[in-house]
Amino acid sequence: MITREWAWDFAVEWVEAWNAHDLERILSHYTDEFEMSSPYIAKFTNEPSGTLRGKARVREYWKVALAKIPDLHFELVEVFTSGNSIAIYYRGALEKRVVETLFFNAEGKAYKAVAHYNSV
Repeated sequence: MITREWAWDFAVEWVEAWNAHDLERILSHYTDEFEMSSPYIAKFTNEPSGTLRGKARVREYWKVALAKIPDLHFELVEVFTSGNSIAIYYRGALEKRVVETLFFNAEGKAYKAVAHYNSV
């Protein structure tokens, strides 16, 4: 069971990694089999489903996204917990509000994430 303290610490580190634009640090939070779903995947890649599987594919997507949004900055608002998952509520690029839900394995690495935006 994920504790509120662990979830908050994870979210703070996760936001700091994104704000540093450190792709390897960002990817360190995920398993090699990681699956990512986001409406931006369909916009930035040739994947109409909006889902990428495998850290290598997600790495390429995030590399492109970081290049397209050089002033990317996240502001952590709140963190929610449930069993083996957390939902990070943050303000993202262009003042978008985002809730990203991450599912974790026993080692504390995310194996799946789904990003939800107030507008795309």
